[in-house]
Parts: sequence; C-alpha cells; structure tokens
Amino acid sequence: MAKSAEVKLAIFGRAGVGKSAIVVRFLTKRFIWEYDPTLESTYRHQATIDDEVVSMEILDTAGQEDTIQREGHMRWGEGFVLVYDITDRGSFEEVLPLKNILDEVKKPKNVTLILVGNKADLDHSRQVSTEEGEKLATELACAFYECSACTGEGNITEVFHELCREVRRRRMVQGKTRRRSSTTHVKQAINKMLTKISS
Repeated sequence: MAKSAEVKLAIFGRAGVGKSAIVVRFLTKRFIWEYDPTLESTYRHQATIDDEVVSMEILDTAGQEDTIQREGHMRWGEGFVLVYDITDRGSFEEVLPLKNILDEVKKPKNVTLILVGNKADLDHSRQVSTEEGEKLATELACAFYECSACTGEGNITEVFHELCREVRRRRMVQGKTRRRSSTTHVKQAINKMLTKISS
C-alpha cells in the first residue's frame, strides 16, 4: 500500500471560540459540552482526500499559551485554522494580529490557512456578519467557512480536507522550485567548467 501523506495542522483562536469542539466534531461527528479550556491536545486522523490517503496530525491549542509556546506551535504546523466566534467581536478582531504573528514566524514562506467563524447556530446573538468574515478572508487570501460545532451545520469536514489539499499544493510548488534551483546550480557549474576549458 502506498505511504500516506502526512500533514500537520494547528488550530488557533482565543479561548472559548470552540476550537476543541470543532476538532471533536470533525473527528467524531459529536459535540462535547464540557472540556477543559486550558488543555492542549494533539489528535491523529486518517482520511481519503481526492483518492489519496492523508494522515493528519491536528494540534488543538489551548488559546492561552505564552508567546514562546505559541511560536513553537506555529513553527510546527504546516496548515492553520484560525477560529473566531461570530457572537464575540473581540475574538474576530484577534484574527489579524494572529495572522501577522504567523507571517513573522513562517517567513519567507506563505502561510497556508483557513478562516472559520464558529457558533453559526447562535445567529440571534451574532456580532460579526458573514460579509465581514468574507472580507477578512479576502484580505488574508484564504478560504472562509461559517459553521457550528454544536449543531454540525456548515461543512467542518470540508474545512480540514481543504486545508490538507492546500498544504499539499504548496508542498508540490515548493518541491518544484527547489528541484529547479538545484538543476540550475548544476547547469551553472557545468557552464563554468566548459568556459574554463574553452578559454
């Protein structure tokens, strides 16, 4: 059997936005009412995406890490889900600063991420409109989903699958660039030798 591709994904967002609930809903199709918000967990999950087996390692951050811890998580991850709560404007306003830190930690690489507005079932308490979420996603140049970990509405599975696709696309592009640059070096070296010989 062909070896599965491995992808490291990390979930970020302020405490209470429902990061753990989203991960658990994705993995088990269930909703958990109670869990320790200070707990950080890593899950492993295998899925077939576009006829290929992908092994995901998903890091559910606690949302209360210190800077050093957070940067460590950012260095570890290849794809990121940035989550805010549609009923909490403050959590939405934390997304952009979070993306800026990610850019800083990951540069010169582009950051592969998806923006998720959680708690879409609480529309009556909404503080962030869908349009605002879409606008921010356009600024961040990433996909955007609104969902509810509680009811399962919105396609939570698609969030993770799309992120895996994106990470693998980036890898292929970077792999090609790397191969191209090493061939260029070889060509340059040969040309130098030939120039020496002919002179």
